[in-house]
Amino acid sequence: MTTAPKISFEFFPPKNIEACFSLFETLQVLGDMAPEFASVTYGAGGTTRELTHDAVALLHRKYGWNVAAHLTCVNATREETLAIAQSYKEVGVNEIVALRGDPPKGAGTFTPAEGGFANSVELIEALKATGDFKIRVGAYPDPHPEAQDGHSDITWLKRKFEAGADSAITQFFFDPESFFRFRDRCEKEGITGTIIPGILPITSWKGVQKFASACGTPVPARYGEEFDASDDHAALAVDLCTGLCESLIENGVEDLHFYTLNRPTLTKAVCSNLGAA
Repeated sequence: MTTAPKISFEFFPPKNIEACFSLFETLQVLGDMAPEFASVTYGAGGTTRELTHDAVALLHRKYGWNVAAHLTCVNATREETLAIAQSYKEVGVNEIVALRGDPPKGAGTFTPAEGGFANSVELIEALKATGDFKIRVGAYPDPHPEAQDGHSDITWLKRKFEAGADSAITQFFFDPESFFRFRDRCEKEGITGTIIPGILPITSWKGVQKFASACGTPVPARYGEEFDASDDHAALAVDLCTGLCESLIENGVEDLHFYTLNRPTLTKAVCSNLGAA
């Protein structure tokens, strides 16, 4: 019998009352589970800094979960960014997902703030120097939209681990071979750190196509054929996601990170299928 994977979840902080109810409903559904950690995102341009802090504190205090707070380099000086990290430590959070971050809406490309970190490697080095945090970082099985060539994502990930990262979480993908190829290339480069696959259950077929296109993530052609033919998209999404996860587990993956989008039903169903709920 296949051993159940270790799981983790990603949430985003609510921006209004309706979104607050959505997050609380999500936590009601997943709250009895025991994830390795839960991460909380950080809006482009730092637009949800305070909301992220509040959501992080809630998850840690109410559910006792190990929380990894997202932190980016966008629109803040080095001192301001490290002060945000310190504010997480003060509420008992000692893990950070260190990211460069997306540029503010309409900016097009990332430009470091005056006195700010130029990239995620600089942020990781500064966080590591504090000695206060376990550091998780991003990784890209399919090329990042800004990747200069087919090897640059591997090069950057190696630099992140050398700077002090403890583990990496990948962008979501739908073809397990994308992850296996990426893992093999990382091993050839001498990257030995843990790389956790990021899993996105398809809560909206139309929405995920747009999301995947923006992220540079290929969607298998057969997905379109199956969704077009299906009268029950939710059941199909659970089957497809479960199959992806089972393939990963059968090939040595022990950890899975679920992008819940604060919509927990499919994530809970997949975890249940895998024996992790």
